[in-house]
Amino acid sequence: MSDALPLHLGAAPFGASPSFVELLRSERPDALPVVPADRPPFPVAHATTVLGLKFADGIVMAGDRRATSGNIIADPKMRKVFAADRLSAIAIAGVAGQAIEMVKLFQLELEHYEKITGDRLSLEGKANRLAQMIRGNFPLAMQGLIVVPLFGGYDERRAEGRIFYYDATGGRWEENDYQTTGSGGQPAKNSLKKRWRPGLDRDAALRVAAEALIDAADDDSATGGPDATRGLWPIMVVVTAVGASDVPEADVISAVDAVLAERRAAS
Repeated sequence: MSDALPLHLGAAPFGASPSFVELLRSERPDALPVVPADRPPFPVAHATTVLGLKFADGIVMAGDRRATSGNIIADPKMRKVFAADRLSAIAIAGVAGQAIEMVKLFQLELEHYEKITGDRLSLEGKANRLAQMIRGNFPLAMQGLIVVPLFGGYDERRAEGRIFYYDATGGRWEENDYQTTGSGGQPAKNSLKKRWRPGLDRDAALRVAAEALIDAADDDSATGGPDATRGLWPIMVVVTAVGASDVPEADVISAVDAVLAERRAAS
């Protein structure tokens, strides 16, 4: 894997850009987001709480399902965690529509780069590219359309999972253990601080993630807790050396049930 264009026969043609955004800008500028003249005069949905944590074999990314518009629940079953490519995942918080658009564009960027160059970006290269995309969204962020994702994946060079977090200006930092963002980010992080430990196995990591989201829902009205009646459970994605994959709903339910059973036993 490489952050630069490979200098061999499979490299991109001279003058071709590995950036899908640059391709759109030159060929279809109308397909890029349009910056509004002012703050939108209408309510917009916001994705709320997402988190990422390391475990023995890689990382877990997780998010609740609620999107809010002011004090209204705009969507009770929004998806906020996605595989970015085979070895990475992205979790979104902020303005929902803009965030989903950024995820789709980022996924296309990674796919386009691989097709043009015949190589994959390193995990750090992907994290840097996402930072550039967030920086490009800054005019929208200044008008209230803020998107602040988490990004992580399995680094084949280091043989470990890594997590990156951002601010609205595109500033990028790496987190060694766990990180959260969104309206319920602080209570979720407080929960992770108590429960996370190095070397968690997959099942333990899922329980820690589930408990952090439950704690966030207890303290933050914009974060949706698990709802067995309507079948609403957190979305979780695991990334290991094998690849990125959705956690089966049965495993998510098992993790949530384990947390709730422990609390019932302690009460």
